[in-house]
Amino acid sequence: MPRPKGYLSPRQWELMSIIWDMEGPVTVKRVMEIGFPDGEKAYTTVQTVMNILVDNGFLSKEKLGPINIYSPLIQREEATTEETAAFMEKVFNGSFQKMANFMLGRDSLTDEELRHLKDLIRQREDEETEHSDD
Repeated sequence: MPRPKGYLSPRQWELMSIIWDMEGPVTVKRVMEIGFPDGEKAYTTVQTVMNILVDNGFLSKEKLGPINIYSPLIQREEATTEETAAFMEKVFNGSFQKMANFMLGRDSLTDEELRHLKDLIRQREDEETEHSDD
């Protein structure tokens, strides 16, 4: 499968998140019902963005009678990985350490978030220890 063109804009990311959460083929109408139940976005706007996502390789589109059925061509984890790597490259010259130092240096982390990060690091260290024992 060819790589999608470019990265997701905030509006595209918003729609892809709704589509990923729905887990399967979707229609514009269904995206509107789930993502914008109070009419926060116009139908034509959502349809236009979804068609751009098709053109850029993030969604496929199949015509079923008068209805267009859209399916994701890229999974959320893959998009997240690519977006994060691009951000890290652009802002921190590709250095995870610089990015982590910046994030940890901010006062915005709660004690719970910091504990969770420590748990993730311990878990990763335990996994690496298990693999090195093989």
